[in-house]
Amino acid sequence: MRERLTTLALACASLLLFLMLFVHAEGPPAEDASVPTTADRQGNGLRGASAWLEEEGVRTRAVRERFSVLRRMRDLPPKGNLLIVTLPGTVPFANDEAVALDDWLRQGNTLLLLAALADRPRWAQDPGTIKSDVRLLTGFEIERLRRPRASSATTGQGAANALAEETRGLSRPRRETLLPNRAHRYFDDVRSVAGFSDYLPLHWKLKSPRDALPLCLAHIAPSADCGLSLLPDGAGSILLSAFGTLLSNRALGEAGNARLFANLVRGTLGSDGVVLFDDEHRGLSDAYDPDKFWRDRRLYLTFAILAAVWLIWVVGGTRLAAPAAAAPAQGEADLVRTTGSFLARVLRPSAAARRMFEHFFARLRRTLRERTPDPSPCWEWLEHNPRVPQADVAQLRAWYADAWSGRGVPLVRLHNLIVRTEMQIAA
Repeated sequence: MRERLTTLALACASLLLFLMLFVHAEGPPAEDASVPTTADRQGNGLRGASAWLEEEGVRTRAVRERFSVLRRMRDLPPKGNLLIVTLPGTVPFANDEAVALDDWLRQGNTLLLLAALADRPRWAQDPGTIKSDVRLLTGFEIERLRRPRASSATTGQGAANALAEETRGLSRPRRETLLPNRAHRYFDDVRSVAGFSDYLPLHWKLKSPRDALPLCLAHIAPSADCGLSLLPDGAGSILLSAFGTLLSNRALGEAGNARLFANLVRGTLGSDGVVLFDDEHRGLSDAYDPDKFWRDRRLYLTFAILAAVWLIWVVGGTRLAAPAAAAPAQGEADLVRTTGSFLARVLRPSAAARRMFEHFFARLRRTLRERTPDPSPCWEWLEHNPRVPQADVAQLRAWYADAWSGRGVPLVRLHNLIVRTEMQIAA
């Protein structure tokens, strides 16, 4: 009974250790892992923008499905909605999504595309598919511009330095600025807009679609490149921002970002319009909800049943003490090994070598048909035998002298030399 209780205590301790190692509450995500989603409360998240709109009575919704479901959403009005998308995304856009999105925009809705072109936060360190995504969603063509190099003699070194500079994070976030070009309702009471870069921004050239002429509402300081473009699309419109961090938690309270956002919402939403945030292409999908999975009581009931079954098996179904194994019977090899170990401890090497030479000369005399115990005829015969190398004969003589004088002899090497000599004689 005491052994059973000890086993139960140890099993409970191991189960507790397992729970401590693998089942624990997750802390807040690190700033490096912050992404522009409505669930992220860190610097790059969009939780602040979403919560602000909700507090102001504006309807919001996180879209965690493909854009092909936009027209099938029963709680959305057919027009007067605003969809906010950040690029580059982690989930690629499909062609049928682009078609469905274009149809949805032409009904009178607005797309605000936050593309990290003039800023470069951590989640946009690798631009990835931003070029193809911008072309697919808006029709704009973008081309990355390379920085000029000092001279052709240092082309290789210059490219390596440029690559190292682009992949090395900045010591502190770099502030980018967007300035309005002229008076516009979106820029009422807005003097400037801020963005933040955690890596050195890349340079992109923006080309307008062939069949449309966009309106540039703001430019990037100090390059004067277009930072916010307005492109009509049927009854709706597309707003392309070169700042991916325009509405992020850390930038929303800077400069005129909040005022610009408020103007955009006021100018694009209908009376019952909804502001949609794209979480699907940032990796948050309704197809898998981890929070819902961990809130399910059936999960913990399953864990409890498995733990109970395991404890019952450990305590009641396992043999606590292993039966004593019977000693195996000693074989011939064990007898030879034991005898050899005994002789190796008590027999001097010189005595063993003398005995090996006696057996060697006895076999050799039978070959030569010599009856005298004197080994001299055997030595003479070995020295004149052309099959036996003279170096081997000389080594045998040296070890023979050591053995009879009581000095140590390498028994293994002597045994191998005697075997080789006998094989050469018999060849």
